[in-house]
Amino acid sequence: MATQLLFYDDPRPVSSDRHKDTCVKTGSDFSFARRVNSVPLVAAEFAEAGAEFPIVFAGEGDAIVPTVILGASGAENAYVDEKGAWTGRYMPLFIRRYPFVFSHQTEQGQMILHVDESYSGVNKQGRGERLFDSDGGQTQYLKTVLKFLEDYQLKFNRSQQYTKRLVEHDLLRPMEAQFTLPSGEKRRLTGFLTVDRDRLKALGPETLQTMLKTDELECTFLHLASLRHFASVAERSGKPAADAAPVAPAEPAMTEDAGG
Repeated sequence: MATQLLFYDDPRPVSSDRHKDTCVKTGSDFSFARRVNSVPLVAAEFAEAGAEFPIVFAGEGDAIVPTVILGASGAENAYVDEKGAWTGRYMPLFIRRYPFVFSHQTEQGQMILHVDESYSGVNKQGRGERLFDSDGGQTQYLKTVLKFLEDYQLKFNRSQQYTKRLVEHDLLRPMEAQFTLPSGEKRRLTGFLTVDRDRLKALGPETLQTMLKTDELECTFLHLASLRHFASVAERSGKPAADAAPVAPAEPAMTEDAGG
């Protein structure tokens, strides 16, 4: 599976034949996201997510996406506790949509809904919401899921336009964050990009006006302001907050193609 699916272990196309008796129980167990330290973000989330998490960019070329940092090491989400509960104030849409995902676009340009059958909440014991009724028709719950994912995909596509503009004007640069463990061991979180303030200030008035009208300038300022939250992520991860600050540019290492 493409890395855009991240923590989806066994996604299967949703169909009335395969899932006629399937129910889905969500909302309490987020342990599936415990081993990821970042997830993709859409631009529409910047205001809420940026008030709590650092927002960066990850990937290369046309596959660069906004990304939210959730942990100070590669396999740690500091916002999921040992019981699988989400402890943050805001939950990214990428996590909220689980165990559903659109994937495998057809020749007609349609995305096919998948459900991760490995998720503990997917069951045939009547727990949660049914996907299909006794006649094989879509339940209101499934229709709501489809609407949610369609809306997410539109927001993701709009976010891609934003990142393409950042790339077009060469506004992104590699960076890293450094953390010090209680033992004194130094660690680095690398492989992401941030907007270069000097290059942003050097943009011409026409470009700035365009970015202002499309809300891309607002997103950029929200991204830059959010970088102060590296300290709180480190603190949640058991790292001293004083050393949790972005530092000099580093070579990118995260090349995940994360999307809808």
